[in-house]
Amino acid sequence: MNTETPVDAASTETALVLFSGGQDSTTCLAWALDRYDRVETIGFDYGQRHHIEMACRDTVLTQLRSHFPPWAERLGNDHIVDLTYLRALGATAMTHDVAIEMGDAGLPNTFVPGRNLAFLNAAGALAYRRGISVLVGGMCETDYSGYPDCRRATIDAQETALSLGMDRPIRIDTPLMQIDKAATWALADNLGGSALTDLIIEHTHTCYRGDREHRHNWGYGCDDCPACDLRSSGYARFLEAA
Repeated sequence: MNTETPVDAASTETALVLFSGGQDSTTCLAWALDRYDRVETIGFDYGQRHHIEMACRDTVLTQLRSHFPPWAERLGNDHIVDLTYLRALGATAMTHDVAIEMGDAGLPNTFVPGRNLAFLNAAGALAYRRGISVLVGGMCETDYSGYPDCRRATIDAQETALSLGMDRPIRIDTPLMQIDKAATWALADNLGGSALTDLIIEHTHTCYRGDREHRHNWGYGCDDCPACDLRSSGYARFLEAA
């Protein structure tokens, strides 16, 4: 996977960004807008226990268009795909109102089996239809919850499967794969300065519980779930290094 494109080397390729409305996918969207001549976005309704991220998607896209004119010129169509069958396959803490806890397999019950694979399959199919050869996702195997479908080996295998199955090259860029959450905050700051980090703090959503009532210096959330812990601790380390 090519995740090393120089900041100043904009490509004439079109990229399709898997965009949830969270911190990681917003950072990846900015990363893609900084590199590609044209960028489209895709989001997924998979029967989430809350739809706050889906609402945040629209706000973030509007804010990017309003406050980053060069990126607005590159930001194209947004697509929403229905993957609610994932909810019907079994209860998880991401799809049902159950307590967040560790499961028997050593994974938190926020793990939705096959979710990223389903996302990438749908994105690959849409990319094929729209003549796009690059997918961009926020998968990471450093500061993460241990989900096996976030690992580099999984993404590499999926990239190969998509390219074979579509009979054309499809690349999956994962700019966050080998960096921690502090470096993710730093990447956003390098890409868009305080305007982008402020946008991420105020308008993106990460909290598994969907808490938009409690505002912290790193954004909104319960400050207790694994997602909030990763986001808040990463922000603290980012501030320390600044």
